[in-house]
Amino acid sequence: MTALLPQVVSETFFQKALLGGSLVAVVCGVVGCLVVVRRMAFLGDALSHAMIAGVGAGYLFMKLVFGREAHAPAMLLGSLIAAAHTVGMIAFVSRVSRLKEDTVIGIMYCGVFAAGVVLVSVFRDRIHIDIVHFIMGDVLGVTDADLWIAALVGASVLSVLVLFFRAFQFASFDPVAARAAGIPVAAVDFALTLCVSLVVVSAVSMVGVILVVGLLITPAATAYLLSDRLDRMMALAALFGVTSVAGGLALALALDSAGGGAIMLFCTAQFLAVLALAPRYGLLAGWRRRRRMIPQPLFEDILGSVLRGPQPVPPAAVASHVHADRSRFARALATMKADGLLRESAEGLALTEEGLAQARRLQRAHRLWETYLARAGVPPAELHAKAHQLEHVHEEEAVDYIDDLLGHPEKDPHGAQIPEDFVHLEGGQPVPASFLREGRGATVVSAPAGSGLAAGDRIVMAPRRDGGRTWVAAREGGGEVLLDHDAADAVRVRPDPPRA
Repeated sequence: MTALLPQVVSETFFQKALLGGSLVAVVCGVVGCLVVVRRMAFLGDALSHAMIAGVGAGYLFMKLVFGREAHAPAMLLGSLIAAAHTVGMIAFVSRVSRLKEDTVIGIMYCGVFAAGVVLVSVFRDRIHIDIVHFIMGDVLGVTDADLWIAALVGASVLSVLVLFFRAFQFASFDPVAARAAGIPVAAVDFALTLCVSLVVVSAVSMVGVILVVGLLITPAATAYLLSDRLDRMMALAALFGVTSVAGGLALALALDSAGGGAIMLFCTAQFLAVLALAPRYGLLAGWRRRRRMIPQPLFEDILGSVLRGPQPVPPAAVASHVHADRSRFARALATMKADGLLRESAEGLALTEEGLAQARRLQRAHRLWETYLARAGVPPAELHAKAHQLEHVHEEEAVDYIDDLLGHPEKDPHGAQIPEDFVHLEGGQPVPASFLREGRGATVVSAPAGSGLAAGDRIVMAPRRDGGRTWVAAREGGGEVLLDHDAADAVRVRPDPPRA
């Protein structure tokens, strides 16, 4: 077979197959990029299957009216009418029902395809169409008429895409903004659907239903793994389409198999190779990223270990408290030093100002979770381990909610001081008086009537009473005001800067 390859390549049928397949692949690849980014892959499948009704109707029309057998222009026109009818029904049913568009596409294309099969079966004495050939295609039997149709349709579709590329691009990625910018998104959608229909109709007679859908989707999907720009994606998709045709035809000759199946097999293998090896979005690249990635809990465990020890802390002492292998621990330290969270000297590791703030947030979350778990009835021996898991849930809103739910506790179940809500206290904005700890001064911004305080009052927080349930605000001019949790939340104050 290898010795016969040069002879076969020189044959006219092979050259026509290569030329015709390449024409179809280039146009399918370029249009397919818009289909992929707009998530319209199912529509191409629907149009290709619906064509059997148009081909059968066109064939029957020419037979009954003009007494002629197969007539390519009539079948092409019939296919376009069937495609337009299918798209129209999909749009109508999607608009008037609660069904999603993908469900409607599945219903309609099966219905139209079934109608085409019934038409061909009922008029089998007048319609002589090989349905198997229609589905599988015969790329090695390309005729001159097929080449002319593919060339004309390809040139027309590519011209439309080039002339209105910006409109297609804008409407594909952000239709709302495109509509606001004055782009007729509905007309762009119709033009794209018409382009897809033309490509499918012109290619099905040459390569079959299965191959045209494959060439419309797979090369574009392959290019999508390699590029973030639509223009480059289109160029790569056209290239992958051509290589699929050339490689598939060579494979068909080597294995003595059907041309269409071999092309699709080569195209799929090409996609799988790119999926595995793509530098940014491939499986191997993703595995490498996951291997290099440092889990956020490891960063936080290191911060907590350095905060708890007398700084500077030897790296070996920190490593003994975190669960990580040596290489990952070293990468985590390097990343944290580069991010300005840690500084390292000959004596060991110490927190920077930013690192200290992050560690205090983590410590506050841990101790609040311990307090919450203790009130929920968790045994004291399990508090630290369970809070260590929950402390990594330290989003400010979540921690603030737990803090308020517990009544802003000052100490955890082990008697350790819970760090104050420094994020809000040091932000310069008014906060509830319930946030203030003992000794913190503030100026009242607003207070409800009957609270005993008024805007402009200067207060200093005294120790709480009743087990922390009553706040005591000492006025600067003398006298104390007692506030329960709700009243302390309702009084808004501007805290003084923390004492040095």
